[in-house]
Amino acid sequence: MKFNLFRKAEAVAAAEPTGVTAATAAPTQAFVSTSVPDTSGSNNTEISKNDMFEEIKSKFLNEIDKIPLPPWALIAIAVVAALLFLTCCFCIIKKCCCKKKKNKKGKKGKDGFNMKNMQGEIHQDDEDDEEGETGLTEEEKEEEEKEEEKLGKLQYSIDYDFENAKLTVGILQAADLISMDSGGTSDPYVKVQLLPEKKKKYDTKVHKKTLNPVFNETFVFKVPYEELGGKILSMSVYDYDRFSKHDVIGEVKIPMNTIDLGRPIEEWKDLESADQEEPEKLGDICISLRYVPTAGKLTVCILEAKNLKKMDACGLSDPYVKIQLLQGGKRLKKKKTTVKKNTLNPYYNESFSFEIPLEQMQKILVAVTVFDYDKIGKNDAIGKIFVGSKASGLGLKHWSDMLSNPRRPIAQWHPLQPEEDIDGQLASLNAKK
Repeated sequence: MKFNLFRKAEAVAAAEPTGVTAATAAPTQAFVSTSVPDTSGSNNTEISKNDMFEEIKSKFLNEIDKIPLPPWALIAIAVVAALLFLTCCFCIIKKCCCKKKKNKKGKKGKDGFNMKNMQGEIHQDDEDDEEGETGLTEEEKEEEEKEEEKLGKLQYSIDYDFENAKLTVGILQAADLISMDSGGTSDPYVKVQLLPEKKKKYDTKVHKKTLNPVFNETFVFKVPYEELGGKILSMSVYDYDRFSKHDVIGEVKIPMNTIDLGRPIEEWKDLESADQEEPEKLGDICISLRYVPTAGKLTVCILEAKNLKKMDACGLSDPYVKIQLLQGGKRLKKKKTTVKKNTLNPYYNESFSFEIPLEQMQKILVAVTVFDYDKIGKNDAIGKIFVGSKASGLGLKHWSDMLSNPRRPIAQWHPLQPEEDIDGQLASLNAKK
């Protein structure tokens, strides 16, 4: 449009005669001048902005001049403020990045590519979310994992003779036991007890290298029917180890008040995990050792015992002590103390002498066992210790002190240990030879 207007203006100017007056030419000049853009408005806005900035700058400097602080203090405050601002920004950025990484790990676990998730471990950022989703605590999850683990199963039978007040428990067989040995097998046997009384217990024979043993053994407990309701039948499957403590595979516990004894019972039950019991305190025994090299005479004096385990129903025991002289796994001699009735802290002060040449002293072991005397049935071992040059701990120290102090009696307290543990240690020493 602008171009066409200029063309018309030129055409009119050309058509007029040369004698045109200044008055007729003036409108044309005014019309042409309106086509030039006006830039005065933009220049004015730029000038006004610069003025405003200068005014704000001058006010800011004036306010700073009014502050009663030296310039170096103002600079220090500004630097500290800048550092605090940068630190806050860095912390916020780091926190955001960490959240993103955690979310990525969580997605990876959900998709199943995380090996830990394959093993049953759950990665979550918030413990509250975990409890809200599953409704289980960590302890309950561990219990569930233990329950899911299959330990094997046990077949047993129960029969009660009302006329003779006898409970007959049959251990028939076990199946699908877990392997406890490095070779992928176990050496299982079953321990049968009628809890809470621990004095009366039976063990089946050990079956070597099998996960499906057949026992076919029966055990009889003489219990009046009126007392049977408060008992719990415990059948624990163990893996026998010749040189160390036997490991429990699993157990079956049956409260006797939950079963019908009017008819014989024969059934299978899955083994449940059994917590490893803490070592039971069996008591302590004090013995004195004395050796005379010239006479080749070893004297063992049983002084006293204290805090012995309760073995009788009345809460007491009838303890006596057996001393055995061992060499190369063979028993050379044995001695016994008198029986002390109804006590857990017996005092003996009984001495026993053995003739042993000096050159044989390095090969000799002395085993000391505390038994609970029982008029009917087998006497139960409360605990056992042994001393000698091949012993360890207090047993070795006591023997060394005796040899380094000839002709002098050396007394020492020893904590009693389970008989099977000491027998395992003695068997291990003989196997090394």
